[in-house]
Amino acid sequence: MIGSDAYNYINVLDKAADASWVRNEVIANNIANVDTPGFKRKDVVFESYLQQSLSGKGSFDEKVRDINLSGIKPSVYTDYAQLSYRYDDNNVDISTESANLAENQIRYYTLLESMSQEFSRIKTALTVK
Repeated sequence: MIGSDAYNYINVLDKAADASWVRNEVIANNIANVDTPGFKRKDVVFESYLQQSLSGKGSFDEKVRDINLSGIKPSVYTDYAQLSYRYDDNNVDISTESANLAENQIRYYTLLESMSQEFSRIKTALTVK
């Protein structure tokens, strides 16, 4: 993370990209275990933690400036809630996991593009005379 108030928005995007990377690994593991008897799919919680940290009074810029990112980490959990329709108690649905993977990849690349645009804005602000 970059340690300056000017980069807080980039730091938030970076934290979200890290969580998306973790989610990608978890989904890939789910797909790899689609035929493993008894395997329960895993998922990642992050967005709700970030949303909770950005809630409250004040403008969005103030919230981003004051956010404590060290306490916001992606959390991997095992999904026991989804019922298994298979005899081997595996609850991984390859179609759902493939869709989740595609969605997550789009999210990840969007976050990277947003960070790139923020750096471009900062570069422009620093080079304009």
